[in-house]
Amino acid sequence: MNETASTAAQKPSFGGRWTYAVLIVAVLFVSMPFLFWNATWFGRPLTDDQIAKAFQDRKHAREIQHALTQIEQRMEQKDPTVRHWYPQLVNFADDPLTEIRVTDAWVMGQDTTAPEFHEALKKMLADPDPMVERNAALSLVRFGDPSGHAVIVSMLAPYAVPAPEAGTLRQRLKPGETVNPGTMIGHIDTPAESREVRTKAPGTIINWTVADKTAVTEGQPLMLLSPSQEMVWEALRALYLIGQPEDVPSIAPYVRNVESMPPQIQQQAKLTMQQIQSRNSN
Repeated sequence: MNETASTAAQKPSFGGRWTYAVLIVAVLFVSMPFLFWNATWFGRPLTDDQIAKAFQDRKHAREIQHALTQIEQRMEQKDPTVRHWYPQLVNFADDPLTEIRVTDAWVMGQDTTAPEFHEALKKMLADPDPMVERNAALSLVRFGDPSGHAVIVSMLAPYAVPAPEAGTLRQRLKPGETVNPGTMIGHIDTPAESREVRTKAPGTIINWTVADKTAVTEGQPLMLLSPSQEMVWEALRALYLIGQPEDVPSIAPYVRNVESMPPQIQQQAKLTMQQIQSRNSN
């Protein structure tokens, strides 16, 4: 996944009040999980007819994403007419296109008065794609539902990229390189074909867990990715609200000045730990 335009908007300034700003952000529900963005701004307004046409366009997933984000904007504006699209949003939770489900999990978190969204999001916690899971978990926090807690904690840990099938691995990237969802990291060669291996989560390559040109089995971990700044930021904000004492070991590393992480990550980690301790001491 590419860096998002919304990231900058969520980062507090580094002036004298930035600590307070982080606290204000933290106590909000996770109001805009931005994990689905792919460096595309879907700001062009669409009419109802254009939204309906986009939803029928199965060849251009980005048109559907655009329509979904336009619906989200209407939700924010409290437009009551937008509710007639809600059944379609619930249906998108099972869409075969991953990028549609990722966006849909984010959009459904914007109206916590819709019980059908709540139920759909809980089911999306079992989605095979990690980004769908993560957006669903973050959106559920807005409903006051901590059922995605384990998913959120996992966002602070390295992600193991699995082999899509059995075969011989050919590595493409090196440790230290940054990847996004969809980045090709190598190939799996079989007697019948050569299949691209693409990561489903963002991060930085820690190491390959198998050697180049090694035989692998389906599902075997191929490499470890350290979590991206965005993953850590969103997880810490969510855990401020739903974190438990057992989460402290996962949060503690970010209290220190972690290389490649900006200062506000460290500050948010401190605030999250303090809030967890305070919540459980009462």
